[in-house]
Amino acid sequence: MTTILLLGSGPGVTACEGWGRAPFDRIVAINNAWRVRGDWDELVHPWDFPADRMPVAAPGQRIVTEAEFVPAQNLYGGFVYAGATMAFTAAYWLLAEYRPRCIGFLGCDMHYPATGPTHFYGTGSPDPLRPDITLQSLEAKATRLAILAARQGCVLVNLSDSPSRLTFPRGAPERLAQARPLPHDPAAAEAVLAREAALDYLVPSGRYWEEAGRFDPAELAALDALWLAAAR
Repeated sequence: MTTILLLGSGPGVTACEGWGRAPFDRIVAINNAWRVRGDWDELVHPWDFPADRMPVAAPGQRIVTEAEFVPAQNLYGGFVYAGATMAFTAAYWLLAEYRPRCIGFLGCDMHYPATGPTHFYGTGSPDPLRPDITLQSLEAKATRLAILAARQGCVLVNLSDSPSRLTFPRGAPERLAQARPLPHDPAAAEAVLAREAALDYLVPSGRYWEEAGRFDPAELAALDALWLAAAR
């Protein structure tokens, strides 16, 4: 089964510059992270990614946009439940596209220091910290992702050694073969998914902000608490 390296734009992403391709079958970059390694396989970016920052894809490289990742994320409940950050979005797309055995996250920590560089290219916008109804708890959204990945036999590993909002176990490339999916309570996970289905907050277009008035922040906070509790 496939092992994937997922690259974000955090300062620590440059650690992979000296890594070999093994044990990774694919390297997937988010937004500007394509600049870190020239041997990326896919670049995932949102609709508003600046055209002047786009790479010229080499043969075998692929650009992934909302035309592909929105339907994939909808398979896992949609943006309102999953959390509207590109790290989570790219991961859900990978779960649907490749059914991988392992996804290693690097530079996706969503931690922004008060001083010094916030991104590998300097200082940028702390997008996951924006006031957004889907992002009340980054930790809960990360745990939800890890549990849904575990349900299909996939382990998520944080390859960073930086402070992180991700709740995945830490690891290193040479130890990924020994990593195992997140232990969790299957019955609790089923119960949260049933509650999500009952609330019916799916927005098929992905443009959840156009329907923000029908989402109850208290209900979403309750879901976050249930996902955190479902992880053992």
